[in-house]
Amino acid sequence: MGKSLAEKIIEKHLVSGTMKAGEEIAIKIDQTLTQDATGTLVYLQFAAMGIPRVKTEFSVSYVDHNTTQGDFKNMDDHRFLQSAAKKYGVYFSPPGNGICHQVHLERFGTPGKTLLGSDSHTPTGGGIGMLAIGAGGIDVAAAMAGAPFYMNMPQIIGVKLTGKLQRMCSAKDVILTVLKLETVKGGVGKIYEYFGPGVASLSVPERATITNMGAELGATTSLFPSDLVTKKFLELEKRAENWTEMIGDDDASYAHVIEINLDKVVPLAAVPHSPDKVVPVKDIAGIKVDQVVIGSCTNSSINDLGVAADILDGKRIHEGVQLGIAPGTRQVILSAVEAGIMSKLVEAGGRILESACGPCIGMGFAPCSKGVSARTFNRNFPGRSGTKDAEVYLVSPETAAAAALKGEFVDPRDIPGVEKRDYVQFIKIDDRMVLPPDPVEADTEVIFGPNIKPVPLGAPVDDTIKASVIIKTGDNITTDHIMPAGSKILPLRSNIPEISKHVFEQVDSEFYNKAMAADAGIIIGGENYGQGSSREHAALAPMFLKIKAVIAKSFARIHKANLINFGILPLEFQNSADYDTIDEADELVIVDVRKNLKDGNTLVIVNKTKNREFTVVHTLGGRFLDILINGGLLNTIKNGK
Repeated sequence: MGKSLAEKIIEKHLVSGTMKAGEEIAIKIDQTLTQDATGTLVYLQFAAMGIPRVKTEFSVSYVDHNTTQGDFKNMDDHRFLQSAAKKYGVYFSPPGNGICHQVHLERFGTPGKTLLGSDSHTPTGGGIGMLAIGAGGIDVAAAMAGAPFYMNMPQIIGVKLTGKLQRMCSAKDVILTVLKLETVKGGVGKIYEYFGPGVASLSVPERATITNMGAELGATTSLFPSDLVTKKFLELEKRAENWTEMIGDDDASYAHVIEINLDKVVPLAAVPHSPDKVVPVKDIAGIKVDQVVIGSCTNSSINDLGVAADILDGKRIHEGVQLGIAPGTRQVILSAVEAGIMSKLVEAGGRILESACGPCIGMGFAPCSKGVSARTFNRNFPGRSGTKDAEVYLVSPETAAAAALKGEFVDPRDIPGVEKRDYVQFIKIDDRMVLPPDPVEADTEVIFGPNIKPVPLGAPVDDTIKASVIIKTGDNITTDHIMPAGSKILPLRSNIPEISKHVFEQVDSEFYNKAMAADAGIIIGGENYGQGSSREHAALAPMFLKIKAVIAKSFARIHKANLINFGILPLEFQNSADYDTIDEADELVIVDVRKNLKDGNTLVIVNKTKNREFTVVHTLGGRFLDILINGGLLNTIKNGK
């Protein structure tokens, strides 16, 4: 029987384990990327490992999140990151050069390679045929130090594409179709591999839009083949030497196959407040729109901006709408200027924003109170936009531009006289802003600002845990709920004691005080706890606040790994009905923790407040269990275990 492309790449990089779904494997990592919101901790952790230079083939440090310089903190972080990259053998992409996923796709992504990134949207690289995986920062630091990346072997899900997208329909509509079918938790423990005759009709940037939002499925990653379309893209980027044909076998076996006829895909929107609440745009036609933003790491290629510009060409946006344009990279800006795209957008009333994550993580261009914002982004969690009561819709560039023009949602197919054009002939290559590291190990000084504090270490797991329930949450709690982003909080990413004051503040403003008052804490969660961003602060800050365990109905992949990496027990209810019997402030006791973790997969918890017992399970074994018991990955590495 033949092999899928994912299996071929994993097999080539396999260090240990067998490729059986659910079993622990370790793979060699070729490339890494970090971004500044997570990167400062990555390099502090890397330095703590005592490794003088990175051991990957290629690593890049990007600045694309904390670019708003309201005071000294963010620029101090940038100086730290630049000096650390220079010292440790990492390329540096400074603020203004663009969003990590788009820059990496354009300039560094290589078919058949493995990429590990400290950002959940690292799977964007799957659009160019990479096995690109998002992870917590400490996993990336370990990979930079030469360690393999450990994970459970995912199931491989085939997505067979046939046909071709019709007028004013978009790759964004394809991934929204998949999200509607699979939901935000449907991809946990899975890789989505796209194949079939319809693949050839999609450009690399379109494929990258689809793999980018595979993160919203909870998937380990998503993957397209490297074919003649990929070769053309790399030729345009003047990187033809990086092309290798990488395709799955015709008789590859998949856990199951989803079939999508691109001819039948229609303009779609994810309505508030989840990426899987997907409806046809025609069903929301007429809803007034206050704000439109086109860009982000999901939809900011030259053709994405080009189709928006062509819809708005010679017209003016509706008087009730503010339009922001966030080009993905400096290359896109230069190319869009050359093509006349920028002038069309500005003349129509668009405001050109910085080439950065910006509005996607609440860093500027927030909607008005109770505002409706149509965004070509990947997440519409409550409050993520920077406005707590905003209604955020996720749409394609075509739908976004049509909404900006009309002041309300309208099916973009109803805008006459516009056909999508290919602007790739205007692409301009200019890598002068990418800074190489010192060619050899040197005595480079790493620059620390006063806001950069040491990374706290976890403690080995106690034999007996006595803790209070600090908070009880519902389903689909995101890392934005746990550790918010935004211009107020992101600058504190290098200072765990300070950022810990904001844990769960949008859910319970007293969480920090309750946690500090308790000797130890436990969090109770529902289904898919920890979905969303890879931010390890959502585990590290709770660890700092003496959280010993999270008991949930189920976990998102990256957050569960982050909890393990910082010594917090991720436990699941054996009987989900037990969730209903627990309240905030209940006192819970777990005895013989270390022994029971090692001897089996169940633990008994006594609820002293309710005078009852319930059983939880864990799915940990091997290396993951050792890391947890040791109090986290950094402890494990420092102790040579």
